[in-house]
Amino acid sequence: MKMDIATVNALPYEDFVDILGNVVEKCPIITAAVWSGRPFLSLAALEAAISEFIDALPESGKEGILRCHPDLAGRDLQSGSLTRESREEQAGSGMGALNSGEASRMARLNQEYKERFGFPFVICARMHDKENILRELSARCQNERAVERARGIEEVKKICHLRLQSLVLTDNML
Repeated sequence: MKMDIATVNALPYEDFVDILGNVVEKCPIITAAVWSGRPFLSLAALEAAISEFIDALPESGKEGILRCHPDLAGRDLQSGSLTRESREEQAGSGMGALNSGEASRMARLNQEYKERFGFPFVICARMHDKENILRELSARCQNERAVERARGIEEVKKICHLRLQSLVLTDNML
């Protein structure tokens, strides 16, 4: 059940982090850090606080956020060890239903990408289907590291936006 922003603001620290701690994949420290910025006037204000925290990180911190993301259609999906959110997002984009050729291409491109950039390919899977993800992954392997780091962080923010919208009502303000 979605909460209104007043309910979010009233959450004790531990509950705030437990409930919102994976809006940025496996980075509850970000949610923990923005908790002290309450009260948030709206969902948009909460989202802005998270974005500002991420933007203030050094480049190594941003790469750390990217490294918390699993490979798309990778071993975590196959072994069932994805977070609930990632599992649902990857399933919705068709990552769990790749044919053998697509799976092989995905694995090869994921490896190439990680070798080139030092972090996994991040894309907001809920906004793409498997064909588009494969196309994007192939194209983005050609980018420069700084471009790809910035692009990955923008994708993290899109994922965060959708995850927050699934938890917090959008049409209310304090």
